[in-house]
Amino acid sequence: MIIKTYCARMDHGGCGLRVQVEDGKIVKVEGDPDSPLNRGIICAKGIAQVERLNHPDRLRHPLKRAGEKGEGKWERISWEEALTTIAQRLLRADRRSVAFAQGTPKGLELYMMIRLANLLKVPTVVTPGSICHMPRETAAMITCGFFPVPDYDHPPALVLVWGSNLFQTNEEGIIGSQLRRVLDRGAKLLVIDPRRTQLSNRADLWVQPKPGTDLALTLGMLKVILEDGLYDRVFVDSWTVGFPELQEHLKGYSLKGLAETTWVPEEKITEAARLYARTRPACIQWGNAIEHNIHSVQTARALMILKAVTGNLDSPGGNVNRPSPPTMRPGDFVQSKSFPEKRDQLLAPEFRLAAMMGFTPSQTVVKAILSGKPHPIGMMYLQGGNPLLSYANAAETFLALKKLDFLAVAEIFLTPTAQLADIVLPTATNFEFDDMGHYGLPHGFLLARPKVIDPPGECRPDIFILNELGKKCGLEKFFWPDLRSCLDDVLKPAGLNYERFRQTGILKGNWKYKGYEPNGFGTPSKKVEIFCSRLKEWGYDPLPAYRQEFSAAETDPHRMEDYPLILTSAKDPCYFHSAYRNLASLRKLSPEPVVLLHPQTAERLGVKDGDWVHIETQRGTIRQKASFNSDLDPRVVVAAYGWWFPERKDLELSGWKESNINMLTENDPPYEPAIGSTNLRAIPCRVHKE
Repeated sequence: MIIKTYCARMDHGGCGLRVQVEDGKIVKVEGDPDSPLNRGIICAKGIAQVERLNHPDRLRHPLKRAGEKGEGKWERISWEEALTTIAQRLLRADRRSVAFAQGTPKGLELYMMIRLANLLKVPTVVTPGSICHMPRETAAMITCGFFPVPDYDHPPALVLVWGSNLFQTNEEGIIGSQLRRVLDRGAKLLVIDPRRTQLSNRADLWVQPKPGTDLALTLGMLKVILEDGLYDRVFVDSWTVGFPELQEHLKGYSLKGLAETTWVPEEKITEAARLYARTRPACIQWGNAIEHNIHSVQTARALMILKAVTGNLDSPGGNVNRPSPPTMRPGDFVQSKSFPEKRDQLLAPEFRLAAMMGFTPSQTVVKAILSGKPHPIGMMYLQGGNPLLSYANAAETFLALKKLDFLAVAEIFLTPTAQLADIVLPTATNFEFDDMGHYGLPHGFLLARPKVIDPPGECRPDIFILNELGKKCGLEKFFWPDLRSCLDDVLKPAGLNYERFRQTGILKGNWKYKGYEPNGFGTPSKKVEIFCSRLKEWGYDPLPAYRQEFSAAETDPHRMEDYPLILTSAKDPCYFHSAYRNLASLRKLSPEPVVLLHPQTAERLGVKDGDWVHIETQRGTIRQKASFNSDLDPRVVVAAYGWWFPERKDLELSGWKESNINMLTENDPPYEPAIGSTNLRAIPCRVHKE
């Protein structure tokens, strides 16, 4: 039997799949050639889903810690005991001492978690938002009132790819095959990336900046476009505010100085700016990488302005507004009106954009656990995440998780973080329950992801677990009798139930171009706010400003002498963050953590290709295997991200710190002032042979 669905939880998802089922088991997963998104193309992670479903190490029953934290001694318990224990802990605790935590959101489970937190009056919901998607989304919302996505349906004449690599890692709502089709039809390609990638190999122009200087480079391109008169005068005059202020602001930057900051020659900045501005329509495919530093929001703001002044905002082939289909509003789903005082109780209300979106940056909760300030955190419920590998300053994160009075983790496998839990709940994978994709994301569509097979043992979906936990906490009237009822309620405004939705497969909103023309943009001025009035009101820079003092550590001569190289990182196309290093087929493709070095740098250090080396920052030291890359800038080191060793039972918590790049990253200030981003990339480091 063949069942059609959409990929999820191996990446951000979106690829149409054909799933072959025999005797109640999935035996093969392949791309669906009829899917309008991927047209039959899927990646190695998608193919490996069969292996993940049937893995012998899958958690199948709830577990309770029987020894010391991290000792590896467990007792099997019932779901009744597990949920009752967690519910009693929640009800007895001071609500401000509780934290709910989510890893990368992949479905409705984040919204169900926030719903439970709001109804319980728990203000602390920790997400990766400050370093993943939210700097772009909040910057877009305060600049033009919507999140602009690249319009690959109306072919752009040029695609500017910035901090993204869709051929290896999909973005939320956008997949690599969509970009590939546009390029195959002849679109020009401009790539901004410190590494040479498959994409940059196809580029008409590849620009290789110093890691962490994306904002400075964007300001340089804006300066060229404005001074050369390459902006769209009609759009700027009619639909923007703050353009004269931007012109004056850019006079404070010299192209020579920006070139020195970014390591990109003046003539190449000029070439890139002119190529983008003169080739219309053009869209920007931006990625998560631009959010991994303390300029994240202002970088996203500068790129928003770049789209607007060139007339590529909400125009065919540019970056467009894709309204969502009519469904239950996310604010209603999470019961936001039930907890109006939440913002006043957040751990870090000074991060106004994070507070606006209702989440807490991860470093804030780690420091609150350890210091007890501004108030103690003693309990955490975590789903879909592995903070020991994904939070900055892993050593401090470890101390915080060990200090918690109670940690409950919902997981598929016993990750390093789950090994520190007091209770572990076994979760179902995406083929094992009815689900929908891209709810609440600003890409204008929903995907049906119907149940294909039953989950093994006692595995349950995250959203089901939270729904039942809500009932255990005495909130029965706010939760659903079953999962299908919840999905039906979400779809009710569209005039559908889940059964009809799964037959349709995909549900789109009312998409149109230049939707701002009748009533303006969704900002206070009804125009694109180049000069942002709300940022000024909140005490932040109203125009994108590159502040060199934020990056003083990189230019401190004493630190440069001790740590002469610049460390950045890259996601492995075979994995999703820290997940799936226990899948043999993927591990065969990428068996070890690899750090990229320029051959000249390696020769100076006495390192040979294939040597194990130590990478060291002021924060710590890890080991990875050296691989040469002559296209790198000799001053840059690119380390692998997300590594642990599920097969190494002899190492503490499966080798959580051996090759973990977050042993090297910093979670102390300065932070991005509006949303709390930490600096995860441009980090001074040194390398030496093991």
